[in-house]
Amino acid sequence: MFAAPLLLIGLIGAVAGAIPAGAQGARPGASPAGPPPEGTMPPPTAQVLADEIQDTAVSLRDGALKGTKAWSLLASLTTEIGPRPAGSAAGRRAVAWAVRTLQELGFSNVHTEKVTVSHWVRGEEAGEITAPYPQRVALAALGGSVGTPAAGIEAPVVEAASLSALDHLDAAKVKGKIVFFNTTTDRTRDGSGYGRAVPVRAQGPSRAAKLGAVAVVLRSIGTDSNRLPHTGGLRYDASAPKIPAAALSGPDADVLAAELAGGKPVRFRLRLGARTLAPAESANVIGEIPGREKPEEIVLLGAHLDSWDLGTGAIDDGAGCAIVVEAARRIGELKPRPRRTLRVVLFANEELGLSGAEAYAKAHAGELPRHVLALESDLGSGRIWLVESRVAVESMGWVRELARLVHPIGAVSGTNQAEGGPDLGPLLRAGVPTVTLTQDATAYFDFHHTANDTLDKANARDLDYNVAAWSAVVFAAAELPGDFGRITPPPPRR
Repeated sequence: MFAAPLLLIGLIGAVAGAIPAGAQGARPGASPAGPPPEGTMPPPTAQVLADEIQDTAVSLRDGALKGTKAWSLLASLTTEIGPRPAGSAAGRRAVAWAVRTLQELGFSNVHTEKVTVSHWVRGEEAGEITAPYPQRVALAALGGSVGTPAAGIEAPVVEAASLSALDHLDAAKVKGKIVFFNTTTDRTRDGSGYGRAVPVRAQGPSRAAKLGAVAVVLRSIGTDSNRLPHTGGLRYDASAPKIPAAALSGPDADVLAAELAGGKPVRFRLRLGARTLAPAESANVIGEIPGREKPEEIVLLGAHLDSWDLGTGAIDDGAGCAIVVEAARRIGELKPRPRRTLRVVLFANEELGLSGAEAYAKAHAGELPRHVLALESDLGSGRIWLVESRVAVESMGWVRELARLVHPIGAVSGTNQAEGGPDLGPLLRAGVPTVTLTQDATAYFDFHHTANDTLDKANARDLDYNVAAWSAVVFAAAELPGDFGRITPPPPRR
């Protein structure tokens, strides 16, 4: 998902001018308008969209630039439901919201499919440097972390810049200590900086526990300088003790690093009330736009409905839910509808285990060969700038045609090595091809997994640009005379 090359592009000023002047939700880092990219238009191929397909796709694209319902959908979800962690009462209300919304928007076959999800509760949390220079810090437990004893854990601190740096420490230097992972996250347009840093969060606690550490604190996996920590899931290794783990805000990580750099012994006290309750029942929510000629063939549009508990989940992944629902709704208004069925899937529990994705793949195993294409929106609300894919080589001509549809609004063509979104992993392993409409993530990891993930961080104009791209690409994919073949699954993510 985060392996795209970093290409510099802009957006056509004339098209940007077509966006309603009163669009809401301006935020720092919103995608700028500018000249179109040069030299990145996919070349013509033997696989060419028929004029009627291209004309309808362009009409859908340009119509969305005049305004869509995406902002109102996102505002409804974040205002009426707010944070919606897996297993929570709010998570159940989110499922009901999604069912009601899809029904009201005219989707067919709206239903839920049961998913068993983790139910982790944060509880109270606090941390402080106790020596040599006492200071309280802002931190957040990592999702799935165990708690500390009621009195907390206090221990000396040992620093590691990365997982490999930890591996080079003697176990005697780690035993009985709190490991501080001081790993920075690079700001990148494609999210690759996050991809390089996040293994520390996922694997660090167990790797440290194997060396005898009693707890882990880490620099938040984020690109901001706000005093707001970034949560996110960890993965405990069954072969290691489970130790408490928390993320420090960037400024507090700086303070801890500075005290360690002073050369005096540093001690830290951590108190987490985190606990995992019994697994709970949730659901994937599904709605369809039935195809007119090949209803058994499916183009899947995915996003995840759950969020972390700190913010309202506006950009992760309320924006994705709004984008895919609105794109499918607009295509569903066409007469006639496209050949193939569009299936919107709002997945449960992406954040803490991907159990919704696994449940969908299992429940639909028999029809996965008829999934012609799968796409997921899960990188915020920034404008789409890159079209990547993982399809059969003989179908690359169709991907280039899809990319040509969105080139006028700022997107360039990328590789055929896309990994799809997180919830698409089980589908790709089953051979389902994917097209990834990569969003501008330059500012995304300033807010991701924090209390700052709120509605004001989204941008109505950018949402409309997303819907424009999704409407054009998804319609064309559902209307093509050919398909995208089957794929060799990507290598497992580390």
